[in-house]
Amino acid sequence: MASLGRILSWWGNDYAYAAYWQVRGTLRPGRREDFGSGTDRPILILPGVWEPWGFLRPVIDRLHGAGHPVHVVPALGRNSRPVADTARTAAEFLREHDLRDVMIVAHSKGGLIGKYVMSELDPDRRVTGMIAICTPFAGSDYARFMAVRSLRAFSPKDPTTLKLLENLEVNARITTIAGVFDPHIPKIVGLEGANNITIAEGGHFRLLDRPEVLDIVVEVARRPAAVQEQIVEDTLAAATEAHGTEIRDATAPPPPQDRENPPRDPVDPPTVP
Repeated sequence: MASLGRILSWWGNDYAYAAYWQVRGTLRPGRREDFGSGTDRPILILPGVWEPWGFLRPVIDRLHGAGHPVHVVPALGRNSRPVADTARTAAEFLREHDLRDVMIVAHSKGGLIGKYVMSELDPDRRVTGMIAICTPFAGSDYARFMAVRSLRAFSPKDPTTLKLLENLEVNARITTIAGVFDPHIPKIVGLEGANNITIAEGGHFRLLDRPEVLDIVVEVARRPAAVQEQIVEDTLAAATEAHGTEIRDATAPPPPQDRENPPRDPVDPPTVP
C-alpha cells in the first residue's frame, strides 16, 4: 500500500490535471475534423461525466499520431445525461457515419456508455472492442454522498450499473486500465472476463497522459482483428470452464472482412509490471 504522502500527492496532482484539461479541453479542443484521417482501425472517444471531448486530447493525439482516425461525438456535450441516453447517442453516431471495426476508447463514465452500446445497441457488431480507463464498472461508494444526480448515478446499487455488471457476454472484448489508487473509486474492481490491467500509479484523471497508459491504448487499438478474436475465444472458453456453463458473446456476427491495411504481426496482450 502506498504511503499517505504518496496518496496525497496523487490526489493533488489529479485535480490539478483535471482543472487544466477542463479549461484547455473547453477553450482549445482543436478541430475534431483534423483527427478523422488515418488508415488504421477507427476509434470512438467516449469521455467521462462533465468532460468535453477535448479533455481526452492526450489520448486522441497519440492515437491519431499512430494512424487511427479518431471520432468524437459532439452531441454528448459534457456527458451529464444518463448512461442509457448517452449510449443511444453514441450508437446513433456509429450508424450515421457507418463506422465498423471500431475500438472505443473511454474514460470513467465513458466505459459504462461503451459497454451499454456493445451489449444492448450494437446488433451489427460495429464495435470490435473497448479500452476503458478508470471506469467504475462496479460503481463507487462515494456516489451516495454526491448532491448532484449525475454523480449519484454511479452508486453500486444503480440499476444500470448492476445490469451492466451482470452482463458478462461482451467483457472478453474489453480491456480495463486502472491505477493502484483512484480518488473517485475507493474499491477498484476488475471486470470479470475482461483483460484488466493495473499500473503502479494513482489518479483518476492524470492517467490519461501517462506514457505507459498511452502505450497500452495504442497497442490494444492496433491489434489485428484475428488476434483480437482469438483472445476473445480463449477468454470466453476460460470463463465457461470457471462458471461451469457456457458463456458466449451473443453479439458476435460472422468474422469481419479483412481491411485493406496490410496485416501486422500479432502482438501479445499488453502487460505492465
